[in-house]
Amino acid sequence: MDDLPPHLVVEILSRIGDSTDLAACRLVSKTLNSLSREVRSVNLTCTLSRYLKSRSPETCNLLTPFKTIFNGLILRSRGLDSVTVGVDKSFIEIPFDDDEYDESDDLYLTDVAFVKEWLPKVCGELRSLSISDFWIQSCWRSSKVLVLISSCCSNLRELKLKNTWLSVDGLNPMPTLTNLTLEHVRLDDKDLGMVNNCFPSLQVLNLVGVGGLETPTIRLLHLKSCLWNVSNAPYLLAIIAPNLVTLKLTCIRPRSLILHTPLLSDFYLSLEKAEEIQATDLCNLKTLELESLSLDSVLGMFPSGKTVKKLTLESLKKTDSVETKFGLEVLFDLFPNLCSLNLGPGAWTEAEIWFRERGLKGASEMESLEKIIGRLVVNNLDVTISFIHSLLDKCTKVSDMTLLLQEDSWAASSLISRCAIDHPRIRWRWGTWKEGSKDTWISNGV
Repeated sequence: MDDLPPHLVVEILSRIGDSTDLAACRLVSKTLNSLSREVRSVNLTCTLSRYLKSRSPETCNLLTPFKTIFNGLILRSRGLDSVTVGVDKSFIEIPFDDDEYDESDDLYLTDVAFVKEWLPKVCGELRSLSISDFWIQSCWRSSKVLVLISSCCSNLRELKLKNTWLSVDGLNPMPTLTNLTLEHVRLDDKDLGMVNNCFPSLQVLNLVGVGGLETPTIRLLHLKSCLWNVSNAPYLLAIIAPNLVTLKLTCIRPRSLILHTPLLSDFYLSLEKAEEIQATDLCNLKTLELESLSLDSVLGMFPSGKTVKKLTLESLKKTDSVETKFGLEVLFDLFPNLCSLNLGPGAWTEAEIWFRERGLKGASEMESLEKIIGRLVVNNLDVTISFIHSLLDKCTKVSDMTLLLQEDSWAASSLISRCAIDHPRIRWRWGTWKEGSKDTWISNGV
């Protein structure tokens, strides 16, 4: 490798995924030791096996502390633009009792004292920073690491903080930050006011399992993409983002859900139920995926979706314990310009029960629909076939029909043969589904 051009060696070293291997390379030769300093990123992850060895009396004295290794990598690097440090995802396997906290700090990675040792040395050119903490050591003590980062990193573009308790007292504005991820974090910002005020340029925001929120409102003028997985049940959820294009929102039972997102195009919504949904300006919505305990109730509050082309529906209840149902008539009325309709097993079952009791006679036709995908649990073959026939009678432009039956379904062969004979103009695709597994194809059309 000593014969390679220096810039090529740096490129090779930059592609090393874990900086532990980079540290080992420095011991091989003076050339590698020197050129490794030019690598622009540090990525160090503590594995579960390393952690367990550090806790074992037989091996603990043989290991260099994780923080020492990390600090060594930082001190031997020049001009870093990306730093990633954390524990491996497998740490979630470690049992944790809320009444028994680990008072150690060897893997307390959002400890301000630890971060102060290295962040001021690299913050000048730093563009991306990710810290994934060890929850058992971090969850019981508040960290001001976010405040420290906001005071040091004037050029930061992307920030990820995971598995910790974050204080926002003294938080400074970070006008250059465009991408923020907070995951499994307790945040001392009940209404997200500090996030809105201090990160005004955010274009991408990911909030996954962020606790401590009561009446959270996202109010960001430049936001384009948002993933929000709400872990508790706040009274109010509001998103005011005039440039938001993509939203994936998972919540429980908010009393009120308010959306002011006029440019929203792709929307995934999963919730048990809501007392109120205010979303009157979804005039650019093209793709909608909705999961709910009460599809009929949520759809009844949903504004007209005349622009929606692709719709996916699923009931969060198990298919063998359906208590409520909804009719496809509401879809024909709300989404008259659909091109593609995808019904999960719970949604299909509810719609089929409604059809069995009331039929589709009063429903208007959906002339634009071209493709239907359904995941079925067949309880009564004749009812299922009659439902499919009625659906196709109302959707005369459908040319592509994909039906996935529950794995080992007794009705597969009969359903396939009867549908193919009765509707030869349709391109049929057949397969099986199983919860938690990939779909299996029987026939992929003709």
